Amino acid sequence: MPYLVFMDIVELQHIYAGHPNAKALAAEWENPSVRTVFLGGLHTSASPLFFSALVKEQSHTFVFILSDLEEAGYFYHDLVQINGDAEVLMFPSSYRRAIKYGQKDAAYEILRTEVLSRLQKQEKVCIVTYPDALAEKVVSQKDLAGNTLQVEVGQCIGTDVLVDRLLDDGFQQVDYVYEPGQFALRGSIVDVFSFASEYPYRIDFFGDEVDSIRTFEVETQLSKEKKQSVSIIPELTAMEGGEYVSFFDFLPQDTILGMKDFLWIRERIETIHGEAVSPLAIAADAEREAELSDIGNHLIDGTDFTQKALEFRRMEFGNMPTGIPQAKLMFNVEAQPIFHKNFDLVGACLQDFQGKGYEIYICTDSEKQAKRLKDIFEERGDNVQFTYINKTLHEGFTDHVLKKCFFTDHQIFDRFHKYSLRSDRARSGKVALTLKELSQFEIGDYVVHIDHGIGKFAGLVRLPNGNSTQEVIKLVYQNEDVVFVSIHSLHKISKYKGKEGEPPRINKLGTGAWERIKEKTKSKIKDIARDLIRLYSQRKQEKGFAYTPDSFLQHELEASFLYEDTPDQLKATNDVKADMESNRPMDRLVCGDVGFGKTEVAVRAAFKAVTDNKQVAVLVPTTVLAYQHFQTFSERLKEFPCKVEYLSRARSAKDTSRILKELADGEVNILIGTHKLIGRSVKFKDLGLLIIDEEQKFGVSVKEKLRQMKVNVDTLTMTATPIPRTLQFSLMGARDLSVIQTPPPNRYPIQTEVHTFNEEIIAEAINFEMSRNGQVFFVNNRIQNLEELKALILRHIPDCRVAIGHGQMKPEDLEKIILGFVNYDYDVLLATTIIESGIDIPNANTILINAAQNFGLSDLHQMRGRVGRSNRKAFCYLLAPPLSVLSPEAKRRLQAIENFSGLGSGIHIAMQDLDIRGAGNMLGAEQSGFIADLGYETYQKILAEAVKELKEDEFSEVYQEELKTSGEEKISGEDFVTECQVESDLELLFPNEYIPSSSERMLLYRELDGLELDNEVLDFKARLKDRFGKVPHEGQELLRIVPLRRLAKRLGAEKIFLKAGRMTLFFVSNPDSPYYQSAAFGKVIGYMGRNPRYCNLREVNGKRSMVVKNVENVETAVSILQEIVSMEG
Repeated sequence: MPYLVFMDIVELQHIYAGHPNAKALAAEWENPSVRTVFLGGLHTSASPLFFSALVKEQSHTFVFILSDLEEAGYFYHDLVQINGDAEVLMFPSSYRRAIKYGQKDAAYEILRTEVLSRLQKQEKVCIVTYPDALAEKVVSQKDLAGNTLQVEVGQCIGTDVLVDRLLDDGFQQVDYVYEPGQFALRGSIVDVFSFASEYPYRIDFFGDEVDSIRTFEVETQLSKEKKQSVSIIPELTAMEGGEYVSFFDFLPQDTILGMKDFLWIRERIETIHGEAVSPLAIAADAEREAELSDIGNHLIDGTDFTQKALEFRRMEFGNMPTGIPQAKLMFNVEAQPIFHKNFDLVGACLQDFQGKGYEIYICTDSEKQAKRLKDIFEERGDNVQFTYINKTLHEGFTDHVLKKCFFTDHQIFDRFHKYSLRSDRARSGKVALTLKELSQFEIGDYVVHIDHGIGKFAGLVRLPNGNSTQEVIKLVYQNEDVVFVSIHSLHKISKYKGKEGEPPRINKLGTGAWERIKEKTKSKIKDIARDLIRLYSQRKQEKGFAYTPDSFLQHELEASFLYEDTPDQLKATNDVKADMESNRPMDRLVCGDVGFGKTEVAVRAAFKAVTDNKQVAVLVPTTVLAYQHFQTFSERLKEFPCKVEYLSRARSAKDTSRILKELADGEVNILIGTHKLIGRSVKFKDLGLLIIDEEQKFGVSVKEKLRQMKVNVDTLTMTATPIPRTLQFSLMGARDLSVIQTPPPNRYPIQTEVHTFNEEIIAEAINFEMSRNGQVFFVNNRIQNLEELKALILRHIPDCRVAIGHGQMKPEDLEKIILGFVNYDYDVLLATTIIESGIDIPNANTILINAAQNFGLSDLHQMRGRVGRSNRKAFCYLLAPPLSVLSPEAKRRLQAIENFSGLGSGIHIAMQDLDIRGAGNMLGAEQSGFIADLGYETYQKILAEAVKELKEDEFSEVYQEELKTSGEEKISGEDFVTECQVESDLELLFPNEYIPSSSERMLLYRELDGLELDNEVLDFKARLKDRFGKVPHEGQELLRIVPLRRLAKRLGAEKIFLKAGRMTLFFVSNPDSPYYQSAAFGKVIGYMGRNPRYCNLREVNGKRSMVVKNVENVETAVSILQEIVSMEG
């Protein structure tokens, strides 16, 4: 039986270090007269593997020059997998795309500066680069040394000196550091982002002495690791009057260059120098004209490269040597065969190698994949023994000299493999910040107070209170009425989020209108939730078909999936299977963004039904989607005994009658179609599973018919509008939900660029896409000038086939055009916002969005999600006026989307309008009106309350189990109190000098107000200390409000006052409440009996309260309440 043998990737390096050529090459380098060595036949990942051993053994600096960023990226990835990233560095170009467009990328500049800084310190490093990066000149060593600021622990420098030096060096002072070249000063802490480090530094002073230096994460602003000393380097390319030299001038004399083809690199550098900068880029960005036209002076040409490069020793590992090398070493390496997931080929090939005495190693990043391969071989009865290697390389190969095969799992399964550079981290911080800005309260924002309604935020103000000051939030309502909200009641206010672009009505205080809206909403929600819960409990009693556990066919289908399953996808698949295997009918809703693998979940479920001889119906809203799903299902199931057909108005009458007959006879296993599927003429022989895609797009009559079909048939519904997290929780137990939120790994990030409208860029983008047989979406949201744009494209590219689609065409015509586009009858689809959101066109990998500044973040994100579906690199061009003329909002939006090139859930924070649509889908369209009246977050609070009340009252028997398990041992005070209000005259706040920015204080107050548990408070305190230094006394006291409120609530207090040195607890206001017979009240009475001197019970107008004297601060208050809670009842 094959078993799984595990091996670390470093051991591969040892195997390669024993390669006869490794010793031969080392011997050649010992001989100083040998200047060039040719390594023939060394390709695929054999080259980085072989060189990794060489780099480790030798004490030289190595520079590997590959042909472009992608090839260099993979080469770097392989070296880092084996040698780690401490000594392997990437030296990229500092421009986003071709240098001629003149778009700099700060994240790449960090990597460049880091390389120069390490070379200057004369460290031994291995550098991976490519011609575009070498073409740019770098600052001279003298200038670099003059601009490097060394800071070490124990040094006396003083914050003011440091700040002056940073300002002189061109650093910019900000509130929060999130990009290289920025610094922030808070008390004794200076945060600074040097251009030579992927993480910014936090320098903590004690007086004028540097007390500690740590790196920190941009996204969380929290520390990572301590450093003894750091070099702070400003942006080198921005220096005035500096001297610029070729990169080769930085390299030590004994550096060894590795490259594939010397002449090709020379040509490439010459071309870059010739192009320098395109006249259109200068025209498009008039402000930077001088800077852009100067780019040419900062580039070297081919001759410079040749002169400099010939001064070093070099190894060539291309197809042909340049000139006559002084030494030649030949390898016998063969690339991993292409299997296209065909396991007959894989098995035969591996057994063949094994028979010849070769050892087999399979590299994969996840152990799960290795087990999956082993299972597949076992099930097929192939006797293949392989060693699993814990990290993957880019391209597998066989080395005939060593008689070993090193294969990669992503090539066996035909998956795309992605490399990552360290610059990705520098980019993510910027996005985190943009998203944080969206949640900040700015003066003038609309906010909702749950008791008073919608008002305007007027900032944080300080009010004198007795002999202390307090910080409160000022809200302004109609007729300039003002409400001050204490920072202990921040959970009651939230930012108003309704539909984009429509300002809400401001409420009037004291009219009761707000209460009425809340009540009305709650009763409506209860009606909807009641139906959902009723259906749910009915279906719990039904009996359905219980499917058998997975067969080996099922395993094979799942193993042949092109991508790796994301955890969410796996969980969704397992949930669906578990539902199918249970004897209750399934009714599950799977939601996930377009392209997150919902269809794959459906394919697996459908196949599971087919293996148990049941038929499957897949219902979709449009003809185009029917055709598309038909293609997807057929493609995935072509190796399996399973017949897939589709019905829609695009099929001829003859086809339709044939399909219906085969369906009734049980020959068709899976039928995909539009609402025709539920017509009278369609008869299934034995329907076992119904899959509905985008249910919200069907009309009422279709839904009714579905409801009758669904009673005892397993149903799986899919939707792409994300259903917000909070809605999912509140609907738990009213609907089975699976949410797929993680994007598939190894999707190419979509290269996103912001440009001005520029004919050359448009022509180049379309030309490039056509040259690789791809297609282009061109979005332009004005119907009037679609024809002009078509003419523009044809003027530049006469052979381009352009189709125009927009919402004012007849549905049939539009459908024809889209089907034509799916079938590759056109190269470019010119359309107003992409018409049918569910369409997946894997062949379209470029999208151009004109007037991008007019779209919201979520629209841009959704449109961009249309491309990059296959394993090819995708591009998204946002065409907008120059950034300088845009509003700050639009500018931020475009920058955020440009930096956020990956797909994923982070962006969902900004997608509130999508969430609102999602809530509308789940709960019916009329709910959107309530959301607009109440604001999104308030709506959610009311929804959660409504569902909780239903569960506890009307449906308590259905949820008995759930209610039992959730309760800890209660002393039952909190059964009677939903929240406890705190009022005090103590000074509880974060002082101005501790946290200078008021919007940040506001965010922190809000976060603190949402905490409940002690360990959350401890984490919060640790984060404060890390970011702002030691927490001052009034801040410490503020933190103690959290346990105070929790304990008071457990004792049944609705309010707690800390005023004039006393603490007053106000108990449940209804004097006949069963609370007064509970253990909680018993403890209060017990405490009072023990301490009669400074405790007494009062009753005023039927309201009971207890007053405790001599409580000067929150700390004392907390300890008294702890004592009461821990008393024996």
